[in-house]
Amino acid sequence: MKRPNPQNKLSRADFLKTTGLMTIGASLATLAACTNSPSSSQQASSATYDASASSASGTAAIGGEVVEHPEQLPRVAADPAKVPPPPDYTGARTHEIHLVAREVLAELKKGVIFRFMTFNGQVPGPMIRVRQGDTIDLYFTSDPKNKYPHNIDFHSVYGTGGGAVALMCGPGQTRHIRFKVMYPGAFIYHCAVPDLDMHISSGMFGMMVVEPPEGLPPVDREFYIGQHEVYVKPPVNDHTEALFDMDAMMQEIPQYVLFNGAFKGLTSEGYGPMHAKQHERVRIFFVDGGPNLSSSFHPIGNVWTRAWRDGGLANVPEKYLQTINVPPGSCAVVEMDLPIAETIHLADHSITRYARKGLGADIVVSGKANPDIFNDHP
Repeated sequence: MKRPNPQNKLSRADFLKTTGLMTIGASLATLAACTNSPSSSQQASSATYDASASSASGTAAIGGEVVEHPEQLPRVAADPAKVPPPPDYTGARTHEIHLVAREVLAELKKGVIFRFMTFNGQVPGPMIRVRQGDTIDLYFTSDPKNKYPHNIDFHSVYGTGGGAVALMCGPGQTRHIRFKVMYPGAFIYHCAVPDLDMHISSGMFGMMVVEPPEGLPPVDREFYIGQHEVYVKPPVNDHTEALFDMDAMMQEIPQYVLFNGAFKGLTSEGYGPMHAKQHERVRIFFVDGGPNLSSSFHPIGNVWTRAWRDGGLANVPEKYLQTINVPPGSCAVVEMDLPIAETIHLADHSITRYARKGLGADIVVSGKANPDIFNDHP
């Protein structure tokens, strides 16, 4: 695989321009003057962590675009079953990872077209899974068709801005950093430009899991889910992009609260539920992008058998929690036992978000009835 050629890093003055001391337009002019865009052959591959459903054709110009065939827009909702396997090696390793910022026009729900900001074309961004003591060789590219600057703040990093300063990119640029993950846990990463709240709300967040040397306890099945709220104005019609609502974000009153960037996306109303089998133990890696709302993450019809708050994998897990509070910008790792066949509804128990604002995900557990545990016809 041919590596991209990292461009010259921004000067401190250019970075300050990009981070809000000048307008976004002036920032982009500075970024464009700072470096030439890499050729198509130099664009970063997303390697193991790319989202196969993403496409540069999903990007478009900013501002109320008309879409003739919204049913042909790409899916941005990450597949919750697409989880990297646990590290199965001994000793420290170096991982070459490629992340690409893509601004993607897609349907938030039927009739609502929204301009998502993504890592590798998906929400949440790809889950990265490594082991404490490993080294990350990270290449970050901004799609040439993007209109905004982007960067990444990793909560798993010792370093200024979690790497955000060194990773600031204008459209078509590539940045490269290397860092060692020194502490275990499940950590968010997110865009951290001046309008970071808008960018995170639009989908620019993901999770890095740094497992302790002994690894996590084995389970039968794993899922990856991200929650965020979206502030958007009503669309003109079903074929016109709905614009971001800055006033609603300032008041922290979102029109939608979503799992994986889609209205009821992980249910039969959307892309379909997750699936598991009776007697399995499942693990969920959960990240709350926010940018503003905490999640009271709750499994309706079950309980968190084991739970690591704030992604604290170095700590002893709590047991049998009905809900777990996940602040914006944090994570949780939770597990469930499945003694009966049922449909588990995953919800935020700030329940209006589940009932009315689009938050919903289901796990359909197949198996046989067990009337000793639950009998709906006694």
